[in-house]
Amino acid sequence: MGSSGFFVICLLHSIVALTCGALMMFYQDEISVVGHGTETASKLLGSTPHDQLLIKTSDSFAGLLLFVIGFLLFMVAFVKDREFQSFFAKGCVLLHVSVSLWRVYFERKLEDLAHDWPRQVVGDIALALSWVFFLVYSWREKYD
Repeated sequence: MGSSGFFVICLLHSIVALTCGALMMFYQDEISVVGHGTETASKLLGSTPHDQLLIKTSDSFAGLLLFVIGFLLFMVAFVKDREFQSFFAKGCVLLHVSVSLWRVYFERKLEDLAHDWPRQVVGDIALALSWVFFLVYSWREKYD
């Protein structure tokens, strides 16, 4: 039998990914301003029409990927196998920690994004911790 904590965490992560992905696909400019500020968002748009088209297309695909990840998280939330839940949670921790390390080592070197990375790393670590708490809870439940 699976854990209800797994279902809740998957569902919350799914809602966040679906929402962010949809906003990235359909409201790129507004989300960029909210996420980076007006000045940085205007720099990230590109200087030529060709660059702007490439950046918008890339952002749309990134949003689509995030939306698909949210949909997959929704589907995975209904899996009841404890072994799979544990494996999946460990993979999610690894993914979130890897993203935060990428931000620390590479994104902070980009002048226009240098002020955003600490906030984003805190978010990545918070997402990873939600899975760590699930793993600790499920281990406690298993060995009690």
